[in-house]
Amino acid sequence: MSRKTDPTDVSALLSIAVSALGGAERSGQIEMAEAVGHAFDKGEHLAVQAGTGTGKSLAYLVPSIAHAVASNQPVVVSTATIALQRQLVDRDLPRLADALAPHLPRRPEFALLKGRGNYLCLNKVHSGAQADEDLPQEELFNPVAASALGRDVKRLIEWSSDTESGDRDEVVPGVLDRAWSQVSVGARECIGATRCPYGTDCFAEKARAKAGAVDVIVTNHALLAIDAISEVNVLPEHQLLVVDEAHELVDRVTSVATGELSATSMAVTLRRAARLVEPELAERLEASIATLSSAIHDMEAGRIDVLDDELATYLTVVRDSTDKVKMAIDTAPSDPTAAAARSEAVTSLTDLSDTASRIIDSFVPAIPDRYDVVWLDREESRGSVRHILRVAPLSVAGLLRGRLFGEVTAVLTSATLTIGGRFESMARAWGLSVPEDSTATPPKWKGMDVGSPFSHAKSGILYVAKHLPAPGRDAAAPEQLDEIYELITAAGGRTLGLFSSMRAAKATAEIMRERLDTPVLCQGEDSTSTLVRRFTEDAETSLFGTLSLWQGVDVPGPSLSLVIIDRIPFPRPDDPLLTARQRAIAARGGNGFMAVAASHAALLLAQGAGRLLRSVNDRGVIAILDSRMATARYGGFLQSSLPPYWSTTDPVRVRSALERLAASS
Repeated sequence: MSRKTDPTDVSALLSIAVSALGGAERSGQIEMAEAVGHAFDKGEHLAVQAGTGTGKSLAYLVPSIAHAVASNQPVVVSTATIALQRQLVDRDLPRLADALAPHLPRRPEFALLKGRGNYLCLNKVHSGAQADEDLPQEELFNPVAASALGRDVKRLIEWSSDTESGDRDEVVPGVLDRAWSQVSVGARECIGATRCPYGTDCFAEKARAKAGAVDVIVTNHALLAIDAISEVNVLPEHQLLVVDEAHELVDRVTSVATGELSATSMAVTLRRAARLVEPELAERLEASIATLSSAIHDMEAGRIDVLDDELATYLTVVRDSTDKVKMAIDTAPSDPTAAAARSEAVTSLTDLSDTASRIIDSFVPAIPDRYDVVWLDREESRGSVRHILRVAPLSVAGLLRGRLFGEVTAVLTSATLTIGGRFESMARAWGLSVPEDSTATPPKWKGMDVGSPFSHAKSGILYVAKHLPAPGRDAAAPEQLDEIYELITAAGGRTLGLFSSMRAAKATAEIMRERLDTPVLCQGEDSTSTLVRRFTEDAETSLFGTLSLWQGVDVPGPSLSLVIIDRIPFPRPDDPLLTARQRAIAARGGNGFMAVAASHAALLLAQGAGRLLRSVNDRGVIAILDSRMATARYGGFLQSSLPPYWSTTDPVRVRSALERLAASS
């Protein structure tokens, strides 16, 4: 019989876990685990940069389990990607529970919690899902689209009788969002378990109840943001939080806090509400939406700094007509089926009214004092172009400081948190640090870098192609294409090409296929997971792609010896939100370019460079084909954000190193 271990002795529990899982003791992992335990005990926020190979998942899961079991209070773990959620729930936590159970007062329990919209709604299914209710307007009269949607909805209704979880991820093959929306509701649209005739069987309620009774709740940044910034409590009560992939937190919270108006979304709102009110009210709403939709369609894409009188009038009319329709809807009928439809309609109307009001109000302060940014986006989808009017917060620092870090003790971790060698940029974006001229009181926090078990200087080379011309706006220059060809040839394939745009990735892939003797795959030709699998299985294959490959590829071993980065990944010069943030910083006397554009690029470069070394035996080259890394004033700042690889600008030495590596592999 195993002897119980003091649940507060994090180091002892970590040693047991590492031994049981067949791992090796790592100093950075021990340092991080002890720091996490200390932060939980003292109620002090902690930011931990833990390089690849540290084993940071165990370093925060072990103290989380220990604290949860000792206090009977859950710890929430939030991630940015489904892949990490699955790793935690399907692999790490089950093995940890088995390993630690004999040494703790009881077996630790865990659960994965998703948003309500990920679970089938029985009330909506049994009230009769309408297969065309939310079909985009441009597809309403397309019989092929309508019949495909109908088949998917019929399949979902049949599946509802068999499923035990109601979880969308269990639908095989999967369905598009427009089909799933017919059998699901969001948290704000739900009529509540007490009013719903299927409340006792509700899949979402069962999942939340299960999560409320466990020690570790695994969720995602979007759900964490909804719980923090909305009036809806979607997560069980908790005092302790771990944010993994914390470099993604600001973007995910900003996305949740962004409002949008488009012809499609407003048409859905109209269809939901029109049948519930008098025809005269519905006609007024329809006319106001048609006028605003037409105005949005005629607008130029880009940031809007001045609200013209015409658009202001259209927004005001939509807001007022929406409010009148909403007031005319009875939200408390005795019939649960009617209640569900009316709750859904009122939620859509509220979102429309609130977004229109928010856009109008955002222009009231002078530009330097604004909290929101408004812009028009043009998005191509299935051969048509959508025009979307968006409004987003200039910063979410205040939201996070007051609504998240003011309520819980948080540990934020990632392999890339320091920018320019410091935590300050991230801490300010999170709201843990405040500008000198701010009157806000920052919470107590500590930043620490526990390093990496990899010897970067011995295992990898950072090569900056200083001799190449600075990249232009158009396709790659002939000199850059020659460089790519020579590097891949020297490496014998084995290359991950990270490009600043999909157009650049596709164009370069086509040219390299004509020149190289080794295979070249390109993102978009198949699912990303299939392409990565093919890349991993054939060492001579190269894989080209864009943003998701910068952060999501984990290929240890000889299949990946060379990472090529075509240019410094600065944000687009017309990015409305980031350019507005630059302007706001400059208005306060700061350097907007360094604080926003250079920091954005530094974070992505660090993520891209992190693809090279995924195990202690990996070797290879990071090749940055943008001479500005060596010649521009900001080049040193960008390089200081990367792991400490041995660096050179000599192409001959790099090709020789790649040839030796290919021969040894």
